Amino acid sequence: MRVKVCGITDAEQLQELPEVGATFAGFIFYPKSPRYVLRHMTTNQIKKENNMNKVGVFVNASTEEVLQMVDECRLHMVQLHGDETPKYCEKIADYISVVKAFRLSETDNIGYRIQEYMNVCDMFMFDTEGAGYGGTGKKFDWAQLKGTQVGKPYFLSGGIEPGDADKLRAFKETPEAKALFAVDINTKFEIATGVKDMALIKKFTEQLNKE
Repeated sequence: MRVKVCGITDAEQLQELPEVGATFAGFIFYPKSPRYVLRHMTTNQIKKENNMNKVGVFVNASTEEVLQMVDECRLHMVQLHGDETPKYCEKIADYISVVKAFRLSETDNIGYRIQEYMNVCDMFMFDTEGAGYGGTGKKFDWAQLKGTQVGKPYFLSGGIEPGDADKLRAFKETPEAKALFAVDINTKFEIATGVKDMALIKKFTEQLNKE
């Protein structure tokens, strides 16, 4: 199972990610986030990393800003985590692969929420609803996906923690996980804000992918 480590703020940790089993590095380009990457790293430092799939996370940014960061950092994918419209997503998707994130409440109909984005995004991400934007660290109830034919590859997010590896392996065997592309981890794998516990990530990825 692929793993995306989001909220990377340290150049050394970025270089270590392949060694701990991660496939994607997530960089938050949202100035209000405590993990806003440009407070800690330069665009050149991100650009120079060639061993990871680099995902830029944006919240209600202008198309110009997104595309500028894509070019300056040589991003491979863009994750849109705000209130972006299908039309906006389509503009970005003409240039780079787009992951549209949905912050879901317990009563949300997932099939309805994703419907108008089906033809304009490459992938989806399912996260927990909370105050403000970005990840909440709250657990997303995977059971909400039951009976939903997502029809696009998706990232599973929302408070995934070190002890969830076996549960994720079990979820992977369910019909609703047919389109599961990767899991997204962040705050539950940190020593401090934006500083990851690399040993914990390595242990998690090993458990997740054990035979």
